[in-house]
Amino acid sequence: MSDIIKLLPDAVANQIAAGEVIQRPASAVKELLENAVDAGATQIDIVLKDSGKTLIQVIDNGSGMSVTDARMSFERHATSKIKKADDLFAIKTMGFRGEALASIAAIAQIDLKTKKSTDDIGTQIVIEGSNFISQRPVTTTTGSNISVKNLFFNVPARRNFLKSDPAEYRQILDEFYRVSLIHPQIVFNLFHNDKEIFHLYAGNLKQRIVSLFGSNYNERLLAVNQMLETVSVEGYIVKAEFSRKTRGEQYFFVNQRFIKHPYLHHAIENAFMELLPKDSFPSYFLNITIDPNEIDVNIHPTKTEVNFQNTKLIYAVIHAAVRKTIGQYNLSPKIDFESIDHSGIDFGEISRQGRPVSPPTIGFNPYYNPFSNSDVKPGIRQSGQFNNPEQANWRILYEDHPHERVSVPEKTEAEETDLPQHIKRIQLQQTYILTVVKSGILLIDQHLAHYRVLYEKFLKQLERMQSGSQQELFPHNIQLNASDAELLLELKTELGVLGFNIEMMNQRTFIVNGIPEGIKTEPAELIEAILENYKKNLHDLQLDKKVNLARVMAVNSSIKQGQWMSDLEMSNLIDMLFACHTPEVAPDGRKTFTIITLQELLTKFK
Repeated sequence: MSDIIKLLPDAVANQIAAGEVIQRPASAVKELLENAVDAGATQIDIVLKDSGKTLIQVIDNGSGMSVTDARMSFERHATSKIKKADDLFAIKTMGFRGEALASIAAIAQIDLKTKKSTDDIGTQIVIEGSNFISQRPVTTTTGSNISVKNLFFNVPARRNFLKSDPAEYRQILDEFYRVSLIHPQIVFNLFHNDKEIFHLYAGNLKQRIVSLFGSNYNERLLAVNQMLETVSVEGYIVKAEFSRKTRGEQYFFVNQRFIKHPYLHHAIENAFMELLPKDSFPSYFLNITIDPNEIDVNIHPTKTEVNFQNTKLIYAVIHAAVRKTIGQYNLSPKIDFESIDHSGIDFGEISRQGRPVSPPTIGFNPYYNPFSNSDVKPGIRQSGQFNNPEQANWRILYEDHPHERVSVPEKTEAEETDLPQHIKRIQLQQTYILTVVKSGILLIDQHLAHYRVLYEKFLKQLERMQSGSQQELFPHNIQLNASDAELLLELKTELGVLGFNIEMMNQRTFIVNGIPEGIKTEPAELIEAILENYKKNLHDLQLDKKVNLARVMAVNSSIKQGQWMSDLEMSNLIDMLFACHTPEVAPDGRKTFTIITLQELLTKFK
């Protein structure tokens, strides 16, 4: 029997390695940017075409490479940063594995021009799919100029699995943010399809944050600075009142390397506890400086995950640093009891004199009927917003005046035929709707039921490409980061079908002139929530675009738990739910209602 185990050819091995390191154009951008930073560049230019699918060009003025180094850089496991195994635990550079250029060259056409400052002439190398084409002297500036053309040209299956141009471009922007943000001393220029997107000047971290995320961040940032012997935390957090509905502005760095660490993120969320509005996320830009021997960055191909020897210590330091900043800037709500104005009334003195203290009263005309000259029916919302519970007892004002009694709205004949007259609806804990059916008790989750109703409504609108819009009296401005702005532009047509009227003011600022009918949520808050949930569903569930958008619109526009409903609104919701195509479950699979049978009730009393 002949031997069957053989060594893979270098070209195939490089393509396999590329599958781990280079997953999309953004991966190549990340590796090339990190190489430029490690080369000591003070200016880095990025040129893209077709979201990096056609061209990724990175130009830097760093140290450059010699003729031999330029050729060796495309060999597998070739690196200038590791000489022995112990060096893996003392890494201070961005890249170190020596696989980036070899992996990129395996699945693209490479043109590299580079020159050291001490050399009079540079060198040019051309490689296509790991095949060395040529190397020759060339006149070029100090530094490196590398062009990656036609990514995955020799692996069409991989190229077919790339997302749309806007989706891939957002991924590139994310990588650009992560590198440029933590290196404010470097000038960065980004061009896409011959259009300048960013021109970032050298400065400090705060200036870089403002340049990337907008001038309004200048007043929102709070400095964080916590120095210990073994670890330090520096950077900025955003004031709680400016928290966003999206998770975009959350950046952790360890020794100026971007990382993702849910446990440390929890430290910041815990520090902001009771300060953030519901469904809002804290924004932060923090760099952790620690001895490289205390961490292991070599646990993930993209190096975005790290292990700490003492994670609990890092957690405690971050939590204490953020709490300290919050306390220094008086973000925590406080009450100064000594400064309360009693308007000159000494209630204690009145009490000592034996006179009873009674609250002030307000007089009113009991015969005044505010509804006599209006078509507005009391107790029924005209604008599409649910009633305030305090307004539900308006009838009490007229109980002692039968001649001026205002008629209570009765059900129409059509409503009477929908449900038997003896059936009553009860809102339980402002969360569930309880009503009687033949087999027992029907219990409906008001949020999930409305979620199902709106989901089918919005999905039909997207399929039919028609809907209504309510124009805003005063247009709303909304400013987004570059990635979210691109996503909003990608969804602009579908959002217009749903009823949004959005105009682009500049690359990151939009004007909202109209929103879907019946929606009472703040437009900026609604759009941020839609973008956040859309990205989450796109990543976790891989949903179709229309289905994804219908789901996020429905979940953010539906009745929430704890929201009071009138009897008429409950009745309408029940009718709409059971008119749905799939009334039993919400779009996320949770049950919208359950029936407690009479038999189940009988067993409770045995």
